[in-house]
Amino acid sequence: MATSAPLSFSAFLQRADYSLLQSLTADPEQARHVPNKRMREVKSGHYVEVEPTPLPNPRYVIHSRSFFDELNLPDSLARDDAFMHFFTGNPALAVSSANTGAEPQRIRSSGWASGYALSIYGQEMYQNCPFNTGNGYGDGRAISVLEVSLPDNQRWEFQLKGGGTTPYCRGGDGRAILRSSIREFLVSEAMAALGVPTTRALCLYVSQSETISRPWYSPNAKTRDPDRTVDEPAAITTRAAPSFLRVGQLELFGRRARKNEHPNALAELEAIFLHVLEREYPDLAAQLSQTNASLTEKVLAVSREFAVRLSTLIAHWLRVGYCQGNFNSDNCALGGRTLDYGPFGFIEAYDPAFQMWTGGGEHFSFMNQPMAAMENFRMFCIALVPLLQQDESAIQALQEILDELPKIMQRELNSMWAAKMGLAEFHAELFTELHTLMAETPVDYTIFWRELSNLPKQVADLRVSFYETRGGYAKNSTAMEARWDVWLQNWHTALQQEARNPAELSAAMKRVNPKYIPREWMLVEAYRNATDSGDYSQVHQLHEVLEDPYSEQSEEVAALYYKKKDEQFFNLGGTSHCSCSS
Repeated sequence: MATSAPLSFSAFLQRADYSLLQSLTADPEQARHVPNKRMREVKSGHYVEVEPTPLPNPRYVIHSRSFFDELNLPDSLARDDAFMHFFTGNPALAVSSANTGAEPQRIRSSGWASGYALSIYGQEMYQNCPFNTGNGYGDGRAISVLEVSLPDNQRWEFQLKGGGTTPYCRGGDGRAILRSSIREFLVSEAMAALGVPTTRALCLYVSQSETISRPWYSPNAKTRDPDRTVDEPAAITTRAAPSFLRVGQLELFGRRARKNEHPNALAELEAIFLHVLEREYPDLAAQLSQTNASLTEKVLAVSREFAVRLSTLIAHWLRVGYCQGNFNSDNCALGGRTLDYGPFGFIEAYDPAFQMWTGGGEHFSFMNQPMAAMENFRMFCIALVPLLQQDESAIQALQEILDELPKIMQRELNSMWAAKMGLAEFHAELFTELHTLMAETPVDYTIFWRELSNLPKQVADLRVSFYETRGGYAKNSTAMEARWDVWLQNWHTALQQEARNPAELSAAMKRVNPKYIPREWMLVEAYRNATDSGDYSQVHQLHEVLEDPYSEQSEEVAALYYKKKDEQFFNLGGTSHCSCSS
């Protein structure tokens, strides 16, 4: 919570500090490709300078009040012309109209885009690159425009999602549409409120004149793939994070160094690794600096810390019912936070193989996310091997960290499941039977855990979470209820053995088992009203509810948002599944 006077936009811009641009190197060929808006192969350098494509005739949709407060910005700024110009892709006009008084070199009128590699579940991919070399993959429509350094060593990078084409656009139009932008905005901020490490969403603006064609589903389509093409309003969400550095970036430079693709390949890998250390692990960087640590020691130290952060992140995802859907290495942030809200989904009727994205496959399904994370960590380690200069003992030490990850992951998961069950210690047998019952019934994941937090002793108290027309309960409700009764008895026995105060226990469980999550049908209703009629009231209302996900809230709110998925939404294209994120 900010305590000092809110910053003006001019004062905020005065805090610009472009550490990425100062620490890393630009594409040496960018000057002859100005304005760098067309797809091309980028063979070296860490970034390409590129100006965003301004969003024409922008209109305010929503901003994050809580994030503005964290940044010490007044809410009124979201509708300020200079602010809106800056975060709709016209920073030069914004700086001019803001009359910042800053030195000209302090505020940049251009932004930057970065390249990265792609691996899918531990498999290096090249065919996704239009050049089959891996040198054309990167920020295709996300352009960073600002990096600021705030008090208490807080650093934020601001990126325009839908900010226009870059050399990495792979033939795309560089735009995002209002539908996907609303999803990204609402869920980014919902995840922050849920206590899940995540990128943030600052603000969202829509064009009143530009539309973009995208394949999508008819309102009642049951098809797997979109059945029509729709013209939808172009929009820009400004997302923010301490950095957008990801495993795929280390992979790109690790591959180049491993193959000795150009004379500076190893130096570029070392530079971006050291930048990761400073940007994402500043406390660790300070400790290592005090001991004059070698590069090898730094590599091992970051690897150990990243293993813990990644395991913690996955535990959070499973705790709140989130499935990333497309957890490739390019969507795996090196800071251990959720990145890129595209083909994600929140599980409702519990199925361990839940996966909203039709292109994701079971390897990226809900309960397989720990395995996907470990594959990304393996690619992270492979990328860093060239920095160890064929030192066998160092390579072995890195391998030991990789081998230790499953234990770290399991420890974090066990701790999380124990907390959801209200237990101080993980009870494997109890959890295994519960997991089976949840899937076979099936239960609504969020409602079940929330109702369990009331410490029910009878299955009737949990039935509100059951999808009674589906699965095992529909086939044999008497047998299912008998099994639930046995489990509840065993659970209460375990709770009694720990002798915890029931009221305190219930309150503790409700702090890890949220009541409100962004269910897809809620998001669909909000973005349809916004897209079809320009009515953003549901977007704002849903944002307000999701800002306080652990509180009971009012009976009116609960009646609208503490609800199971209706039968009409199952197997519905764009609601139960989607083939693209747009």
